[in-house]
Amino acid sequence: MTPANKNFEPRTPSESSTEMLELVLPNDTNNLDNLLGGRLMHWIDMAAAAAARRHCRRIAVTAAMDSLNFLHPVRRGEQVVLKASVNRAFGSSMEVGVKVFSEDTATGELFHTASAYLTFVAIGEDGRPKPAPPIKPETDDEKRRFEEAGARRDARLQHRK
Repeated sequence: MTPANKNFEPRTPSESSTEMLELVLPNDTNNLDNLLGGRLMHWIDMAAAAAARRHCRRIAVTAAMDSLNFLHPVRRGEQVVLKASVNRAFGSSMEVGVKVFSEDTATGELFHTASAYLTFVAIGEDGRPKPAPPIKPETDDEKRRFEEAGARRDARLQHRK
C-alpha cells in the first residue's frame, strides 16, 4: 500500500480524540467573574481543529460552528476540560463534536458546561479542499454520534437552500 492510500484508510473517532485543558484566569472573565463566551468559543475551535487535524493528518480549517449551547457558567479559577473528536466525514468536510466541562479544582467535580458541533474542511498544500478519510465507528456511542452527524448534515444542507 502506498503512503497516500494509507492516509485515506477509515479511522475510528477515538483516533481523533483530543482533550484540552485551560485554566480560567482573570483576563478570561467578564465583570461577574464568569468565563467570557467568546473565549470559550475560541478554545472550542482550537480543540476541534486539533481533532480534525488528527483525523485527516493535514491542516483543517473551520467552515462552520452551527450549534453551541452554554449550559453552566464557568467561574474564574476553575479549569475547563474540552473533549473533541470527529463524528463523521463527508468528502473533504468533517463534523467535530466538542463537549466542555468545568472542573472545580478543589474538589475535582466536573460540570457539563457546553456542547458544540463544528464543520472543518481538510486542506491540501495547494490550499484547496482534499478528501478526509472516512470514519469507522466502533462503540455504540460512536455509532450514535455517526448517525446523528448525518442527520445534522442533512439539516445544514437543507438550511442552505
